[in-house]
Amino acid sequence: MASLSPVSLAGSDALSVIVPVYRSAASLPLLHERLTAVLEAVAPDHEIILVEDGGNDGTWSTIVSLAAADARVRGIRLSRNYGQHNALLCGVRAAKNPVIVTLDDDLQHPPEEIPLLLDELKRGDFDVVYGAPEREQHSFWRDTASIVTKIALMSAMGAQTARHVSAFRVFRTSLRDAFENYRSPLVSIDVLLTWGTTRFTHLKVRHEPRRIGVSNYSVWKLFTHAMNMMTGFSTLPLQLASFIGFGCTLLGIVLLAYILEQFIVYGRVVPGFYFIASITTVFAGAQLFALGMIGEYLARMYFRSMDKPVYSVAETTSADTLPHCSDSRVDAT
Repeated sequence: MASLSPVSLAGSDALSVIVPVYRSAASLPLLHERLTAVLEAVAPDHEIILVEDGGNDGTWSTIVSLAAADARVRGIRLSRNYGQHNALLCGVRAAKNPVIVTLDDDLQHPPEEIPLLLDELKRGDFDVVYGAPEREQHSFWRDTASIVTKIALMSAMGAQTARHVSAFRVFRTSLRDAFENYRSPLVSIDVLLTWGTTRFTHLKVRHEPRRIGVSNYSVWKLFTHAMNMMTGFSTLPLQLASFIGFGCTLLGIVLLAYILEQFIVYGRVVPGFYFIASITTVFAGAQLFALGMIGEYLARMYFRSMDKPVYSVAETTSADTLPHCSDSRVDAT
């Protein structure tokens, strides 16, 4: 495993801003403009890492143009779409400064709120600060899916902080040492951060409506992400399957006792096809549920045994932009 690059010690205010980018050519120039205005005031020593997650549109050309005009912009293009958290992990491993800021590319996370998160990180004894939205600007179903995802994260993270998890976060770069050797293709940055610290907090920040483009995160993608969190980082589903199986066993014992009591005490047999069919359905459903959960975990083991890369870097805007880790695949630079 290659060692991580030395973190810059130029100053405590040095920042690495990481933005996973997917089909956002229209919003990137404005995002860069607003980010630069904020960062020049609070952290003159900064870098902006734009990780293009295989959108296959004009986004990479925009990133190249921004990097040519601003030396502090570093672009990484992944060879295909790996997912937001995989792209984030790529950016985290490429970061050079001691503090990392992550935010989305759609301007729903206002860059002007970054100083608030930085102040909280410096003021308190914390390693991670989330910018929790005061009021999310999403549809009802998207908000519902987000709640399900956060419940899954609570299970995976084992912390109440998951209630306030957001893609808008500030954390210390040194935390990446805790997951330096992580190689699974299923990634959750928030779960990985818990491997390095328990010192989390959050602040309420503005969450603006999306004005450019449409969200690429569907309800189904959020549900899939929640399932990946539960089965990839937690044993809760297996425990739930065991609990259901135990409950069904108790139900079977109670029913058997009832049938025997009716036969021995009253000399009659409990009639009813529908009764038997319903009980059989309950037990069959419980068994299939348990098998399904076991199958999910076996699938995770299977994918891990395939040694699929967490991400594969196709090209970068400069030679020193490559992530310093050996589990990525690099096709060209």
